[in-house]
Amino acid sequence: MWGVATTAAEEIRVGQRVVRVSSPDKPYFPERGLTKLDVVRYFLAVGDGILRALRDRPTMLERWPRGVFEGAKIATRQDNRGDAFYQKRLPAGAPDWVRTAHITFPSGRTADEVAPSELAVVVWAANLGTLRFHPWPVSAGDVEHPDQLRIDLDPMPGVDFAQVVPVAHEVRAFLDELGLTGYPKTTGGRGIHIYLSIEPRWSFGDCRRAVLALGREMQRRRPDLVTTTWWREQRDRPVFVDYNQMARDHTMTSAYSIRPTPRALVSAPLDWSELDDARPEDFDVLSLPARFAERGDPHAGLDGRRFSLAPLLELADREGLEPPPER
Repeated sequence: MWGVATTAAEEIRVGQRVVRVSSPDKPYFPERGLTKLDVVRYFLAVGDGILRALRDRPTMLERWPRGVFEGAKIATRQDNRGDAFYQKRLPAGAPDWVRTAHITFPSGRTADEVAPSELAVVVWAANLGTLRFHPWPVSAGDVEHPDQLRIDLDPMPGVDFAQVVPVAHEVRAFLDELGLTGYPKTTGGRGIHIYLSIEPRWSFGDCRRAVLALGREMQRRRPDLVTTTWWREQRDRPVFVDYNQMARDHTMTSAYSIRPTPRALVSAPLDWSELDDARPEDFDVLSLPARFAERGDPHAGLDGRRFSLAPLLELADREGLEPPPER
């Protein structure tokens, strides 16, 4: 039976660090029989992948210290009462080996945000109840110029994952035409994210304009499926290309993060060849470690060549798309 966790803390060696995991048998996903220690072991099993997604990036922590249970909700700016919360600043009492990045929010306020430099930081964060990591598309060394372009294919309510897949393929075909390489992943829900490594030479506004230009091209190619209309109530097509995810302080759930729902689904990187047969429910805390051990990280290529945004910005210029405000 699930009760109050009483097991003594465990100390886990992660590289050169020893990380203390308190209440290791605390229920985190009771419907799946998963404890806090199971979550820690999951992140260790996909360690190279989760660290690739987070390394040296300012990262907001989504903390569920009581686990995921029926009726659990996350605190918001409008309602700070909740069982979980977002942590934008370095938590008090963090070890001195947890590095940070100094960032500026659109409001002009600043913060020192966790910037994981080693797997031990991920395990330390998991001990605090972190299930989802939300990294900025920048590195700690240059927080003003994104080095990743992130394309969010966001399905409207009632739209199935399978309806998003054709849009993802159309994005890939267009990127191929421009000489760009994208890497897809599930979100843990019904959407699809596509990442590109880019040269850190452009502003957040430039990157947002580039994704909007891409979205408009998708709208032309697949008018039956794609919209770039910002106001939700005005959208009349199944998939929204959310270009605002490239705005400053807008982040997307990292690869290998765990969705805080009873099934413990995860955001899974994919090869393009897998996309047609993939289903979000195929990838969870229990299944992904074996897949990772067998296949490695499909997003390893993000460590390679960085691409120019020029082709997409030239398209934005031809479209007459105005650069949005930086903050």
